[in-house]
Amino acid sequence: MRLLLAAIVLALATPAAASAGLVTMHVSEVPLGGARTLQSATPARRFDMLAVHWIGSGAVEYRTRSAGRAWRSWRTADGDDRTGAWHDGDLDWTGASVGAEFRTRGVVRRLRSYEVQSRVLAAPVRATQSAGSPAIVLRSAWHANEEIVRAKPVIASRLRLAIVHHTAGANDYTRAEAPAIVRGIEVYHVLGNGWNDIGYNFLVDRFGTVYEGRGGGIDRNVVGAHAQGFNVGTVGVALIGNFQSATPTPAQQNALVGLLAWRLDVAHVDPRSSVLYTSAGNYEFHAGRVVTLRAISGHRDTGPTECPGARAYALIPEWTRRVAATGLPKLYSPEVFGVMGGPIHFRAQLSSSLPWTVEVTDRFGSAVAAGTGRGALVDWTWSSVGATLGPYTWTITAPGIRPATGTLASAPPVPRPPPPPPPVLRLTGLTSLPGVLAPAADGTGAVAIASFYLGAPAHVTAQLQTLAGTTVSGVFAAAIPAGIDEFTWSAAAVPDGRYRLVVTATAGGRSVRKAAAVVIDRTLTALQASPPVLSPNGDGVDDTTILTFTLDQAVAVQVDVLQAGALLGTMFQGTLGPGPQAITWDGSLNGAPLGEGGYELAVTVDDALGEVQQTVPVTIQSG
Repeated sequence: MRLLLAAIVLALATPAAASAGLVTMHVSEVPLGGARTLQSATPARRFDMLAVHWIGSGAVEYRTRSAGRAWRSWRTADGDDRTGAWHDGDLDWTGASVGAEFRTRGVVRRLRSYEVQSRVLAAPVRATQSAGSPAIVLRSAWHANEEIVRAKPVIASRLRLAIVHHTAGANDYTRAEAPAIVRGIEVYHVLGNGWNDIGYNFLVDRFGTVYEGRGGGIDRNVVGAHAQGFNVGTVGVALIGNFQSATPTPAQQNALVGLLAWRLDVAHVDPRSSVLYTSAGNYEFHAGRVVTLRAISGHRDTGPTECPGARAYALIPEWTRRVAATGLPKLYSPEVFGVMGGPIHFRAQLSSSLPWTVEVTDRFGSAVAAGTGRGALVDWTWSSVGATLGPYTWTITAPGIRPATGTLASAPPVPRPPPPPPPVLRLTGLTSLPGVLAPAADGTGAVAIASFYLGAPAHVTAQLQTLAGTTVSGVFAAAIPAGIDEFTWSAAAVPDGRYRLVVTATAGGRSVRKAAAVVIDRTLTALQASPPVLSPNGDGVDDTTILTFTLDQAVAVQVDVLQAGALLGTMFQGTLGPGPQAITWDGSLNGAPLGEGGYELAVTVDDALGEVQQTVPVTIQSG
């Protein structure tokens, strides 16, 4: 049986760049049938790049058939990127191929194949874009398809660090095939992954050629899509190839060092420094988590991935030393403190002791103040009393460095104290706990508590809606004062499914709305651990706890042990039948006892709603 996902053939045309028909992509839904470990194949067609998307906790392997009809070795798909429930695999350069086969391990509920063919052209011309920059193949030279770009580039206020990647795939591509790989990655990232443009800011091939990636300005802080949760204020550089067990070529390494030395110098970032970065959220670092990163980091430092491969990752300290020693002298971390009308403090670090100058000019370009000194530390204060005709421009210079510059606004007039603002209608911090409701026949497990913060008194209503936006039921309506509040609601009469609890606050003709995800699933009910406190000291009293629950059908069950939200290990995995269940735990993992403290036992079932998890707290204490 063959089920093609619209059998999409994307014939891409960019008349202005003369790239019509350079890349085609076929997207196929791969039938899995009942035996998920069996091989499945896509229809035979020509391609030279392959990627897969899949849903499920398992893994996917694939192999391709060469144009000479020989099957290549099996490869494991890298599915570190995630879009909702889908794992988004990397695009693999396979070389000329006429067919593919797939096999799965573990739970894989859906599998989608992306087969890309990218025409090979003559090697493009490299050009130098700005002072000191390396030669770079521009988007127009590698025939980027600008017509498929979904949105204008977003520019971050500053660049804080660089993240090194590899594209995965083969390492034996030719010089002419490299830009074809870049074109294929662009099409896959935009039309396969749904991103605005190619994810990387730059790419480097094994011959030492640097390619412009995401458009918007080579020396501007363009926000890419290369490290989920860590894209703003970072530059992503991808080494074309797979460097898990292979080492990047000397030419590739030299080009990477030169590119990073120039790009970090433009941003005045010390390559040997560390950065405290607040994650925007991914599957390893939740939103708000502060992570310490090196100014030159590997993709694996920002999330659950092997990228840029073990061999490349091990070279990052050496590359950092080389970047720091390239293009000296340099200026790092320029900072300005103070408010116009008072003292303005200028600071920066130089790579060596040099004579330096800080100059402030007015909007007409005339100098209004200057300070000089000598050393590796720039440190000067300007008394800006009476400076009113702004804006002002400041510049820090020293012999041989790339100057740092910025602007200062005029001193604002002293305003009268404003009247206190009226309360602002805000609805924040909405949560509904537990997130998974498991209504049992005796009525337990059907009630949740929703909590939120109101910035002003308002009339509050709450509705349970399907993910498509259809209202299932109204669960709450009342006038609520400003502050923290909560209400209870019941899912006893609601069928199983994934829903949204939509809370709306209305006051003064204005409404604000927030939603919280809710799962209602009766597959697993009456989850508890008894006793909740165990003391596994061998005295025969509370040495174990018994995890009990009821299943309404035969499902795959996994029980994990968590502490402070972090996974410590799995204590049980298998398929259980319907009815009451009991699993005994002695407070150990893999035969090793755990220490005193609070833990959670997380029970995950894989049913018609996908993987649904409930947790129960337990405490280990000494007897």
